[in-house]
Amino acid sequence: MLNLTNLKHAGSGNFFLIAGPCAIEGEQMAFDIAGRVNEICTRLQIPYIFKGSYRKANRSKKSSFTGIGDEKALDILKRVGTHYDIPTTTDIHTDEEAALAAAYVDILQIPAFLCRQSSLLAAAAQTGKVVNIKKGQFLSPEAMQFAAEKVREEGNPNVILTERGAMFGYQDLIVDYRGIPVMQSFGAPVVLDCTHSLQQPNQSTGVTGGRPALIGVVARAGVAVGVDGLFIETHPVPAEAKSDGANMLPLDQLEALLEQLVRIRAAIR
Repeated sequence: MLNLTNLKHAGSGNFFLIAGPCAIEGEQMAFDIAGRVNEICTRLQIPYIFKGSYRKANRSKKSSFTGIGDEKALDILKRVGTHYDIPTTTDIHTDEEAALAAAYVDILQIPAFLCRQSSLLAAAAQTGKVVNIKKGQFLSPEAMQFAAEKVREEGNPNVILTERGAMFGYQDLIVDYRGIPVMQSFGAPVVLDCTHSLQQPNQSTGVTGGRPALIGVVARAGVAVGVDGLFIETHPVPAEAKSDGANMLPLDQLEALLEQLVRIRAAIR
């Protein structure tokens, strides 16, 4: 299990959950989502980590939403973690952002497009925080051992690897579940990103599409395979979300899905 002192239910035998909105849109929204997910996870004894991007750097169009301001969003992340006594995570994009974000969150997430950036991985590792590396859509699972090594070579053993689908043509992604045990063999917990794996990028509108109706299918298969953690972006009204609404799970559907997943986990243990 992860080296996080504030991760509850770590001994429950359940998968851990990284969940929250794609981006921090405001204080009330962040607290509402974190509070509801924390409530569900407490009842089901699922170790829970709150996720929210403080800045969206990878956008299809220049006019797309990028954030409410770095310091403001990071402060919200920190206060959510303190209020609910749960770990928090956000993604970083440049070497300089590593130390900045590390002052507010427990886990630094490396975006898939940047998983080969050696200096970024080193900067994240040097903060001493847990580093979650999302597998590039263009990489084999076997190649992720080298990303993990870059973090460990800085003296930081706290690495997570996340599967988020592989490009299938120009506008679709697929999940190869064989990659989960492959990446687990590198000695790191492996997470399945159940929402970004269903993205449909490169749309002519300049806005990424998705297939959220299949989130449950991807999640159930991942738990059945034995994944260590799940990553699910969720929002009260995905259609109104300022980022990635097309592939987020409606918040009111999360509880029933997690109940199913806990039963699957118990069945395979």
